[in-house]
Amino acid sequence: MNTFFPGRWIGGVTLILGPVALCAGYLLRYVSTATALTSQQHAWAEAQPFAAYGQLLAYTSEPALLTLSYAVFALGAVLLFPAFIALAGCVGGELAFWGAALLVVGLFARLYFAGADQTAFQLTEVLGLDQATHATMKEYVDISYGPWRVPVWASVGQYAGSLLLAIAAWRSGVFGTARSLMVLLAGGTWMGVLKGASIPDVLVTGLLCVALLPMGAQVLRERLPAPTGRSKLLSW
Repeated sequence: MNTFFPGRWIGGVTLILGPVALCAGYLLRYVSTATALTSQQHAWAEAQPFAAYGQLLAYTSEPALLTLSYAVFALGAVLLFPAFIALAGCVGGELAFWGAALLVVGLFARLYFAGADQTAFQLTEVLGLDQATHATMKEYVDISYGPWRVPVWASVGQYAGSLLLAIAAWRSGVFGTARSLMVLLAGGTWMGVLKGASIPDVLVTGLLCVALLPMGAQVLRERLPAPTGRSKLLSW
């Protein structure tokens, strides 16, 4: 890895903590929603056109737990910023740097969505659940897309960036096919405002942990794998 940002310690630590925090955020969001809602409320939420209805209802039942889950999720997005830059530095090449840059743009979108989530939750404190839900859903499209639709276009960076970075890691030989696919799958998770989490979200983000944690340990120990050229089709 080069000696520029984020460096050995920041890069290594965030390669370990970033995916773990994001995975924990997905898991907490799934568990908190399941815990906060009764079976009847679950059925009602599933019948709604957007997950936002259920998330706002869950917040009014368990505000501390929902706040924790969204906070850990946002922390994961923050930590992945230097982690993706560090991974691109380990892989090397223009394709990897483009991939990491697009992924970081996608993380900025996640933080915008996190601010919109928090605002909607706080509205339930001031207006009550019914009025807050009505106000949020009435303007949901404009809230989700953001000013001039910059956040929603930025969110595309996650999908494109994960593809480019996965290809670059595979072509360089730093990651084999398995770990490159893990990066790609994790890049396919949802983006947006007041989204619920599912077991598949937790699983694919867990795969990102499997892919990045060993790299983080190698960065910290300064034992980086040397690029060897294109990996075999069946490779780790």
